Amino acid sequence: MRYEILGEPLPVVTCHVSAGETMITERGSMSWMTPNMKMETSTNGGIGKALGRMFSGDSIFQNRYTAMGGEGMIAFASSFPGSIRALEIGPGNNMIVQKSAFLASEEGVELSLHFQKKLGAGLFGGEGFIMQKLSGQGIAFIEIDGYAVEYVLQPGQQMVIDTGYLAAMTVGCSLEIQTVPGVKNMLFGGEGIFNTVVSGPGKVILQTMPVSNVAATLRPFFPQAK
Repeated sequence: MRYEILGEPLPVVTCHVSAGETMITERGSMSWMTPNMKMETSTNGGIGKALGRMFSGDSIFQNRYTAMGGEGMIAFASSFPGSIRALEIGPGNNMIVQKSAFLASEEGVELSLHFQKKLGAGLFGGEGFIMQKLSGQGIAFIEIDGYAVEYVLQPGQQMVIDTGYLAAMTVGCSLEIQTVPGVKNMLFGGEGIFNTVVSGPGKVILQTMPVSNVAATLRPFFPQAK
């Protein structure tokens, strides 16, 4: 599979697949394709995995697109202004990503449920108690809200992240929360009460424009229901 990511900040990834190769995506992610791409909708792994995807913010069903009779092309566009990142998934390089980040992948990549082990991190960390895990083998494409910034954390090295800015991390990283120090800082600092703390070793991908922050900024300009 060959791919090209075009058009930031409204990106699309175009994938050129050989005959018989299959791409997997959530419902509604396909933007355009050549006529020889055959679509099949399935739970892709049974009802258990399908329900797991639902709880992690994705659809119960997935669409499989297979090139028939020769090379095919299929494009997947982002649903929000930002970036599309290609992740090489394989042994030792599984990724944990925010809910609804998954855009598409090669057939060998598996999308499953990931629970935060620490309840506090799930309830107050901004990324939610349930995230998504990408495992298996192949290339996966994820959506990033805004611009993507990557850091590689060494063992014991930490990054303090404001709510919602964590897009993805390797499974070797751990996540917990900490309160903003000082009552005055909590009440008047404008940064909220909790921060997310990610510890290495591993890679973290941060995003510059969380969709939740955009919604909060625009909310005062929307008519209020009476």
